[in-house]
Amino acid sequence: MAKIKLNTGTFDFLKQLKKNNNREWFADNKDKYLKELAQMEAFADALLAEMNKHDVIETESGKKSLFRIYRDTRFSKDKTPYKTHWSGSFKRATKKRRGGYYFHIEQGNTFVAGGFWGPEPKDLKRIREEIAYDATPLRKILKSKSFTDTFGALEGDQVQNAPKGFSADHPAIDLIKFKQFILMRKFSDKEAMADDFLKQVNDTFKKMRPFLDYMTEVLTTDENGVSVV
Repeated sequence: MAKIKLNTGTFDFLKQLKKNNNREWFADNKDKYLKELAQMEAFADALLAEMNKHDVIETESGKKSLFRIYRDTRFSKDKTPYKTHWSGSFKRATKKRRGGYYFHIEQGNTFVAGGFWGPEPKDLKRIREEIAYDATPLRKILKSKSFTDTFGALEGDQVQNAPKGFSADHPAIDLIKFKQFILMRKFSDKEAMADDFLKQVNDTFKKMRPFLDYMTEVLTTDENGVSVV
């Protein structure tokens, strides 16, 4: 594994940017930004290389995985022009691998996540129908020691009432109500700066696989288990 780690400059730059979130300061400190951007690109490249050892990622490079630091303020009340965190995402390759990965680097709020942020209506319906038919496989994953030790519990927005077509008395209604399916692990600032942070992020993504593989099986087959891709 490549020996790539974050350094205190990563947080220092973001801390300064948070205090001076304007175009004038950013222009005056463009060299600092480019230095930290290069560091994040190297981190993302190294992470991508490790991930491709246990999954197949569609993203071509770490650089392309990173989100721009420039905010879209057109429809936001917050008109500050820059994000005060680094983040990036990786999409699993081909229709036979579903779900995605995300990392977020921010002082006091560093985390990695994965799963399904906004499933399409037809995908959400298929997931709910499978859970309603037999929630046992999913519950087994969610209750496994590896899952609970790493992620705690399944996260994501839920509807308040039973979705249309599902009974409020269904024994799996707690899972059927989810409209997002997100796995998340948070890291302290100390952990984010540690020598093994990249390894910890990669290992966390690896531990998402039983969940992602289950969802992939559901979303690539019909109700009879016949492949649709």
